[in-house]
Amino acid sequence: MWNLVRGLLWTVSLVLALVSTVTAGALGDYLGQARSFFPQADRFGASEGSPPAAPVYRGQELLGYVFQTDDVEKIPAYSGKPVNLLIGLDIQGKITGAKVLEHHEPILLVGIPEQALSDFAGQYIGKSIADRIKVGAGHKEGYVNVDAITGATVTVMVVNEAILRSARKVAISRGIMKSAAAEQRPPARLRMELFEPADWLTLTGNGAIRSLRLTRGDVDAAFKGTQAEGVESAKPGQEGDTFIELYYTYLNIPIIGRNLLGDTQYAWLMRELKPGEHAIAVLGNGLYSFKGSGYVRGGIFDRLQLQQGNQTISFRDLDHIRLSDVYAAGMPKFQEMAIFIVRDRFAFEPSRPWELELLVRRQTGPLASVFTSFSGEYLLPEQYLELPPAPLPAAQAGEQPEPIWREVWRERVFQIAVLASGLVVLTLILLFQDVLVRYPRFLWYLRNGFLLYTLLFIGWYSLAQLSVVNVLTFTNAVFHEFKWDTFLIDPMMFILWSFVAMTLLLWGRGVYCGWLCPFGALQELVNEIALRLRLPQWQLPFALNERLWAIKYLILLVLFAVSLQSLAEAERLAEVEPFKTAITLRFIRDWGYVLYAGGMVVVSLFVRKAYCRYLCPLGAALAVPARLRLFDWLKRRRECGKPCQICALECEVQAIHPTGEINANECHYCLDCQVTYFNERKCPPLVDRRRRQEKAAALRQAPSGETAPAGHAARRRADTVAGSGA
Repeated sequence: MWNLVRGLLWTVSLVLALVSTVTAGALGDYLGQARSFFPQADRFGASEGSPPAAPVYRGQELLGYVFQTDDVEKIPAYSGKPVNLLIGLDIQGKITGAKVLEHHEPILLVGIPEQALSDFAGQYIGKSIADRIKVGAGHKEGYVNVDAITGATVTVMVVNEAILRSARKVAISRGIMKSAAAEQRPPARLRMELFEPADWLTLTGNGAIRSLRLTRGDVDAAFKGTQAEGVESAKPGQEGDTFIELYYTYLNIPIIGRNLLGDTQYAWLMRELKPGEHAIAVLGNGLYSFKGSGYVRGGIFDRLQLQQGNQTISFRDLDHIRLSDVYAAGMPKFQEMAIFIVRDRFAFEPSRPWELELLVRRQTGPLASVFTSFSGEYLLPEQYLELPPAPLPAAQAGEQPEPIWREVWRERVFQIAVLASGLVVLTLILLFQDVLVRYPRFLWYLRNGFLLYTLLFIGWYSLAQLSVVNVLTFTNAVFHEFKWDTFLIDPMMFILWSFVAMTLLLWGRGVYCGWLCPFGALQELVNEIALRLRLPQWQLPFALNERLWAIKYLILLVLFAVSLQSLAEAERLAEVEPFKTAITLRFIRDWGYVLYAGGMVVVSLFVRKAYCRYLCPLGAALAVPARLRLFDWLKRRRECGKPCQICALECEVQAIHPTGEINANECHYCLDCQVTYFNERKCPPLVDRRRRQEKAAALRQAPSGETAPAGHAARRRADTVAGSGA
């Protein structure tokens, strides 16, 4: 049986034609690939140090280092998870190799080949980590450009940051380069107490408000020599037309912010800003919008960003505030005005120079485009600053940055709040289930409404589908080196797992499988539609149903055994779960995956939650610790199963034995049996009790010597027939 199940898993993985996404492992697993980074090397050392990196030698000569970006700097990409790369760095600070090891970017699984991301990373070979590297076309003094991937701008910007930040950390820790902070003066103090009325001309004249003006001819010249040369170019005589005219400034200082926004609006803005946050105003006229429309679709402004030192500061929709009222005397009218918040996760220092960078894209084909960028410098006027008397000692390179998971949690406040609200609602449902089951119609709407929330918000919006891979990863971490940061990096997953752990002890496996699993919700909602359409429902004989339960436990055992040898191989075999295809990628994947996941959904039309009942290794994994649950909340009577079979016949996942016991390992906690338990017109013991009570009441009301009314006898016969028929 063991070999049969393992053979089945291998067959499924072959039929699905697994995508070539590599799973990250120990650095030693990839040193063979890294040999091409240093062709002259004859040996590699162990990956060690802080941050960890493996030294590369030729004889006794140190050539450089090899490391994974995930070991040094985890930066969440569009999917919320980092892109892990293998990097080679020589002792001159030049990148000798860059290879993608792992990513979870849905956009690169749909229409954009994997090779595109590999080719993008390959552009960094030969570049120095001291360079200021920009993503997109265009030529600007002091910058080195790399080409972007059309349709994946956010992803490649994250990859750019991951490569440069990781490489610089390794270089600083190994003495290849000095920390930029070591040679800087300490930040100047902003003179927040300084204020005097100032008009538009004063603020633009002393440099408090800076401008960047581009003509159509300027933009055409920037694309010269690229594939976009001549695309959307100005017609003769239009070269001097304004393409865009930008004004930008720093708002926190009162002499700028109060004069520009007015007292009331400035006071409100300062209340909105948290400690360490900064506000930048951007105002624009011309043919080109600095906002664009990308933030509407993806929540990220892909045309505007800030640069300070080696740091790139991008903005999301939550960092944007609409600006409609301005009060500086003599100020011209603008087509677009906005305030952008630099969050405290960035090490932004307003007293030092920074640049506003505008990205311009031209479409060269249906799926191809070329980027270029323009930037304007900014430095606060010296009279607005209190300069320090002397430089501080050089900063130590070993300073640890803020844990990456805190940044992710701040970015996902909305999702966390909605998820927490949903879990509070579910907790109330579970605590007051004995009350809710007395209102079957209301409970039906409540349950199906919650399943929609689970599918749409938890699943397709937040992509928070739990997986047996999470269980294997946790087990592997316990056996090896456990770090909370690994699990805190995804707040939705962490909160869900914490809630599931609590409910396993209180209610058992059924709370997650019946209420919080997006794929389970999809199957159940599809089956509800099938019931409305009166499609036939197949109920297996209980003896066969009971034996089929064992399949998911065998699958779990195989996956666990494989994970002890190779977690990467176990994750590959875990594609037996259709979750990634149906929920994470919303069925937009290779046809083999879609056929398998779609088949599981189609089967659920006729057999309710067939995958969950017989194949789901995650359900099996949850059932094991669920045996430690502290309470049995689902009520039963001594008549259940002996002779009453109503609940057993009506249980749509067949989790109730013919003898009347509920199998908590298979129960999905739908509460249907509890609705019957409290229904005095359906549950036979309650029907008998109600009949006796009605008979006694009728006898008390009848005059002495008379029998009960004939109508009462008729109702008694009807109740008896209803009870036996149900």
